[in-house]
Amino acid sequence: MENDVYDLIIIGGGPGGLSAGIYAGRAELKTLIIEKGAVGGQITDSLDIENYPGNPHISGQELMDKFYSHAKENSSVSFLTTKVTGISVRDDGIRIVETKRKGNFLTKSIIINVGSKPRQLGLPGESEFTGNGVSYCATCDAAFYENKHVFVLGSGNQAIENAILLTKYASKVSVAVMHDQGILDCNEVDRREALNNPKIEFLWNSTLSAIKGTNHVNSVIVKNVLTGEEYKEEADGVFSFVGMIPQTDFLDNLINRDDNGYILVDKNKETNVSGVFAIGDCTQTPLRQVITAAADGAIAEVSVENYLKEVRNLEEIFSNGGKQAIVFYSPYDDDSVNELKNIENKYKDEYNVNLIDITKQKILFNKLNIDSNLAVALYNRKTLDQIVNL
Repeated sequence: MENDVYDLIIIGGGPGGLSAGIYAGRAELKTLIIEKGAVGGQITDSLDIENYPGNPHISGQELMDKFYSHAKENSSVSFLTTKVTGISVRDDGIRIVETKRKGNFLTKSIIINVGSKPRQLGLPGESEFTGNGVSYCATCDAAFYENKHVFVLGSGNQAIENAILLTKYASKVSVAVMHDQGILDCNEVDRREALNNPKIEFLWNSTLSAIKGTNHVNSVIVKNVLTGEEYKEEADGVFSFVGMIPQTDFLDNLINRDDNGYILVDKNKETNVSGVFAIGDCTQTPLRQVITAAADGAIAEVSVENYLKEVRNLEEIFSNGGKQAIVFYSPYDDDSVNELKNIENKYKDEYNVNLIDITKQKILFNKLNIDSNLAVALYNRKTLDQIVNL
């Protein structure tokens, strides 16, 4: 069933999506935030966030609860729990968000905030024992390993932070690290704490080549990456933290992505599809943190406001009917600016002349594939007659 048209639909209720929702509410945009699971995203699994300004020690769940409460303050913002299965664009420019169980929703703009999911190595036994000794979330499953021996795969912030957490329950935590002794990819605070934790054993230049068990994990095969030597170790569980992959498969070929599936965006967080923006961990970005996701959300929502304003401006121009001369110019090109008056005088007797600053309004400029800092598009009753590059 097709619902009323929204100003904005945000796909994903992580920190970026909630931040965008807060800004959208203040702008009084009719907004729908669609989240397939619990609002807040993966950061809710973190027991202690130490680097979010103003909240030096706060759990991910508590921080996201604050984001969520803030976003709900505005009556123009609503929430829906369902899975988005696709997006498309109608000929009239309206975007369609397709969901698994709730039908289709119409919107003038979209912000994609779908995040990422744990990457699997494809080890023998990994899929077989997921949920039965193989886990990707220590916050969720650490308590099941009271006084047991667990392995951790990885050496980044997430891996070492979770290894430290596991020592509160497990009797021994063995961390398989592919680097030489003492080299970890995490922050220095966690590095020092982990190296000095008597419950943590580091297996340097090592990885796992297989996970063994019957109904549950009972052992692993450890491989030395330098010598190729393998040996068996008893283990009650394996926690894997070897990177993330973006959850962008549902976008098909509509949205440009890199070879790893991360969405490509410009400085305004806009994708290759006009009116569709993307933020947070699912985008190609040098840093994936709560604070950067929240900042992305703010940038994207303001970009949405500018986009909707431009759409309304174009609708107003073409609603007047008759002949329209749309002059595209750059305020940073002195020759273009100096020529504007002459252009206006040339066309004003036959056309309604409209000036568009291409540094602020690019929808029609991009649609017409204009590559000049000064050009005129001549329309007769919404029909393009000619483009004049000057």
